[in-house]
Amino acid sequence: MRRDSIFYKLFQQSPTLLFELLTNPPTNASAYRFDSVAVKEPKFEIDGVFLPPENAGAGVVYFCEVQFQKDEQLYERVFAESSLYFYRNRQRFSDWQVVIIYPSRSLEQSQIHPHRSLLNGRQVHRIYLDELGDIRTLPLWVALMVLTTVTEEQAPEQAKYLLTRTQQELSSPTSSAIIEMITTIMVYKFEQLSRTEVESMLGITLKETRVYREIKEEGREEGREEGREEGREEGREEGREEATVNLVNRLLTKRFGELTPEMRFAITGLPLPVLEDLSEALLDFTSVADLQSWLAER
Repeated sequence: MRRDSIFYKLFQQSPTLLFELLTNPPTNASAYRFDSVAVKEPKFEIDGVFLPPENAGAGVVYFCEVQFQKDEQLYERVFAESSLYFYRNRQRFSDWQVVIIYPSRSLEQSQIHPHRSLLNGRQVHRIYLDELGDIRTLPLWVALMVLTTVTEEQAPEQAKYLLTRTQQELSSPTSSAIIEMITTIMVYKFEQLSRTEVESMLGITLKETRVYREIKEEGREEGREEGREEGREEGREEGREEATVNLVNRLLTKRFGELTPEMRFAITGLPLPVLEDLSEALLDFTSVADLQSWLAER
């Protein structure tokens, strides 16, 4: 289960979620934006960075690491990346903080003595999801994070509870975003099950979620329009393909900024079934590098 990509999608949907985990969040938490950054010389990729608003002067930058596997050099890497990025961008920020999210204490790095000053101070925040409390007592967005840690036996009941609670408490589009995250978590958690089996488990149809619906409806509608203009079946198919290309490009641009001409050319050349696969796969991408790897494999 690729939990890190799920968490970064959560942060993209709700950047303030990180600050719900902290005892002393910044007063302007709602103005922060979530991003991923690259640090050169040496090259580091920092997946979770929360940037303060640029119009408020130098603010505090927050680095986030989601760690669901044992890594005995995690703190060395995280502190090196964070310090280097802060050094390279010193004029932009007044301070830096690190948040590390673990499912439980058992996965924390064993040798922490060299980092005792940071770990025992107020600059590093260690979050253990299994210590946050029962899912039914937590804010919805925080409950989604905890849902990734529950056992397969508990997951269906907890997921259905969160689906019901979301529909009762929230209105669209916020409720739609949370429902999509719940279904995404369950699809990853039960990879051995077919899509139909997961749908039956939750009592919903995954293909009715926003991304699937947007691709399907827009592609079909533009395909029909193209078909009417051309008067041929080929026109409908070409219209669907063009609509899907346009939609995929829009979604990728919204997430990662303007794509290179080479990437756009590669996407345009994909057949319709592969484009539809990409429209689903891009939900898991956390950087342009993920897109490049996906295209290279095909």
